[in-house]
Amino acid sequence: MVSKAQLFAALQAIVPQRLLSTMIGKLAASKVPFVKNGFISVFKSSFPKINMSEALQEDPHSFESFNAFFTRELKPDARPMVEDPKVVVSPADGAVSEAGPISAGRIMQAKNHDYRLDELLPVAKEDWEPYVNGDFATIYLAPSDYHRVHMPMAGRLVKTVYVPGKLYSVNGATAATIPRLFAKNERLIAFFEGENGPFCMVLVGAMIVSGIETVFNGLYRTRPGEILWNYSPLNQQGEEVVFEKGDEFGRFLLGSTVILLTPPDAVKYEGLVPGKVVRCKAPIGEKQ
Repeated sequence: MVSKAQLFAALQAIVPQRLLSTMIGKLAASKVPFVKNGFISVFKSSFPKINMSEALQEDPHSFESFNAFFTRELKPDARPMVEDPKVVVSPADGAVSEAGPISAGRIMQAKNHDYRLDELLPVAKEDWEPYVNGDFATIYLAPSDYHRVHMPMAGRLVKTVYVPGKLYSVNGATAATIPRLFAKNERLIAFFEGENGPFCMVLVGAMIVSGIETVFNGLYRTRPGEILWNYSPLNQQGEEVVFEKGDEFGRFLLGSTVILLTPPDAVKYEGLVPGKVVRCKAPIGEKQ
């Protein structure tokens, strides 16, 4: 018998993913008061766990658009961080989808599902090879979570690559039913050089995600049919991009998933089991 999760996944294969995402994206960006306030009210009632008391602007209707509300800034003390440079922190609020070793170049997606490292990172071998037999942590951001992504450790940006792809919804049900989900969906890949060597973050898009925005190069929009883009590691002023641990990297305009990749013996993750709730800037491991 077909399960609800399988039916949900099958329906997504036939709906006009990009058209739907574009339409929702236009509504989310609207500054027309009755549009944005109505959108915000419906969203808040649908996700009652949203905590506006930790937001810098506590009134949800004070934001100029739904996107501004969704990517709201938090109060300075809302996500305290351990300053010890050896401590690796979570890049986002969310729940651990999977975490563990990258075994023989394969990454666990969910029970009975994995995908190849070189599928997730369809770039030159020299870029993905450092992570073979390394470690990964996949964090799913629920709609009620804080949707800005921060640096898990300090690093210099080496390269960003935008990978066009599908726009399947990302959640526990789709991860368990759609093979190679994260290697199929649109994503932004950022390669860094840290104090102890390289690391990589992958921001995975999803259905109704209208874009991924970075603090250094603005908005990366969905562009169907494009080949890989190799962006300069410089910001819009032509300067090198260097982050401290905890700095904001970017944000989801409607959200999805962050995957952190580290080389062998670089980081020892602690307590990252599927379903574990993590908070942005909270400790998730230590550099080795």
